[in-house]
Formats: sequence, structure tokens, C-alpha cells
Amino acid sequence: MPTTPVVYAVIMAGGSGTRFWPVSRAASPKQLTRIIGETTMIQATVMRLMPLISAERILIVTTAQLAVETRRQLPMLKPEQVIAEPVGRDTAACTALAALVVEKLSPGATMIMLPADQVIQPADSFQLALAAGVSVAQQGRLVTYGIVPRSPATGYGYLALGAALPAVDGIRVSAVARFVEKPDLERAKGYLAAGTYRWNSGIFTWRTDVVLRELSVHCGWLTEALKPVAAAYGTPRFDAVLAEVYGPLKKVSIDYALMEHAKDVAAVEGDFAWDDVGSWDALPAHLNADANGTISRGETIAVGCTDCLLVSEPGAPLVAAANCQGLTIVATKDAVLVVPSGEGQAVKAVVDELAKRGRKDLL
Repeated sequence: MPTTPVVYAVIMAGGSGTRFWPVSRAASPKQLTRIIGETTMIQATVMRLMPLISAERILIVTTAQLAVETRRQLPMLKPEQVIAEPVGRDTAACTALAALVVEKLSPGATMIMLPADQVIQPADSFQLALAAGVSVAQQGRLVTYGIVPRSPATGYGYLALGAALPAVDGIRVSAVARFVEKPDLERAKGYLAAGTYRWNSGIFTWRTDVVLRELSVHCGWLTEALKPVAAAYGTPRFDAVLAEVYGPLKKVSIDYALMEHAKDVAAVEGDFAWDDVGSWDALPAHLNADANGTISRGETIAVGCTDCLLVSEPGAPLVAAANCQGLTIVATKDAVLVVPSGEGQAVKAVVDELAKRGRKDLL
């Protein structure tokens, strides 16, 4: 009889979440804040993985600045399960580091890699898709998860699907013909109409030996550089070795470094609602609005407002709006953001301007 695969989950949690300013800050970015629901996003991500994966087989890769708060929010994990990158080097380095660590802990294990800041519902459908992905990965394929587009979105990368592969427990699986960068609107409309494109969820599954072999083929400099780090994992030398090796590494995404070049990539079709909640504009899809389409959170007053989002964080003043249409207003104890609905991507420009002015106290 085939043995049950050993499965680890690695959560990428080093992002800055600048488009959720002023709630998301450098010391408490999106994944460590309560954007949607009653828990922080990283807490929700961990709970969504259970009971498919036990707590002792969950690793977090974050930054040194965020490690202490990450460990505080996830007391079910041992301190060594939270790996602190000394500097951010994008997802390829994160993937190689995690795969080497998991391979050391359990050679040939299967590894699910996912971001800490996505909204996915329901959890049981997500777990079924992950289980299907584990089954496909056991065959030696690199697995990603494709989301059926709901709109011609220009903020996501896409997967162009190839031939159908055998389904797993009724879940569709296809070869990936190619990865597609974020398109302009006209191309996105074409992808939606074609029906053979999926949003790239940024979630992956693979056997550690397989992904390390493929990384060695396509970016061997990365795996070679990180081997001393993996050897030091679990020893007092780990942080020092990681700091020495990580700094000189090039920044490169896992899509660019590996997935766009690999030959045997499969997409499992996710039968769940998925959103990477990239800005305040994403919240109306997840929070209840009043009869006029206005969403209020915290101490707020909305009089005659239509299609607005009003947020007053704990410790912030009352937010009151009258006869407003299509505005997002977010208040914290030290800052207020006002931006037209649908223009949430512009918040990054505010953060950039604060950086130019040297306002580190607000970043």
C-alpha cells in the first residue's frame, strides 16, 4: 500500500501591505492586522490549514522585524517554526530556503507554499483542493492553483491552461501551458472570454526533492548559496549563517526564477472563493453594507452616504460622513486616509510620499 505523504505548509509572511495604510504599517503589516474578520490574516491562514496539516508541520517565513509579533500571534507554533529573513529577497529565495529546511526535517516531504494575506472561503473546499494538489505533486509535478476569473482583473497574473489531466476526487487538474503577467484590460477581457485562463493564486505544492532539483536546474546559484543555511537550521548558528548568506542574494520571484521555465507544471482548479485583498477596494466584497451600499467599521456615523467605506480603528476618533458618495475613509489614532472608491492602488503613492518626507513615525 502507498504510504501517506508527510505534508508541511510554509506560509510566506514578509509583505508590507502598503495599500492598507494607515492600518498596515512596517511594524504591523497587512498579514498581522485584522483587515477582515475577527482574527488577523496570518491567524486565519494558519487556522484554514487545520486539520489538514498539524501545527508542528507549519512553518512561517517572515522578516526579522516581524518575527516577534508573528510568534506572539501564533502561540501554537514553536519559535523555530518562524524563520526570520534578515532582508527580503522575494519568493524564490523564500521558496528555496523553506524547501531546504523541510527537506532536512523530512526528506522527500510534500510542501504547500502559500501567502499569509489571502481571503479564502470555505475552508473545507480549500482543504480538498490542497489535498488534490498533494496527490498530483506526489507524481513529481510542480502544482499551482488556478482560480476561475470572476472579472477581467488586471491586478492578477494568469495561468494559460493546457491539456486536461486526470481529475482528483472530482477536482479538475490541467497542465499549465504558460504563466501570464498581469494584463491590460483588453487582454484580461480576452482571457475571461476564452475560458482557458485562470487567475494565478500564488499557492503552490511540490515534493521538496522535486522543487529543489528544478531550482538547481533553473537557478542553481540560489540553492547552492542556501545549502549552508539549511545545514545550520536547528542550531545556534542558524541566524548568523542566514544573515551572512541571504544579504548578497538577488531578488527574484518564484514565478520568474522557476515556474515560467519548468516543463511539468499542473494547475488544480480551486472550487473556493479567493481574494488576495490587495487594497481597501477589496473590502466591500467581504463585509456587510447598509441599504445604500455603505460599510462602517468601528465608531462611525454615515448620514446620506452611498457606496462608502468608513473605518475607525480602536483608539481613533469618530469618523462622521454626510452626503458622501464613493469614498473610502480610514482613521487610526495618528492618521486619516481619504481616497475615492476604486482608487485604492493610489494609497501606495501616499506611503511613498511619507517616505520622501521622512515620516518614519507614520510608516
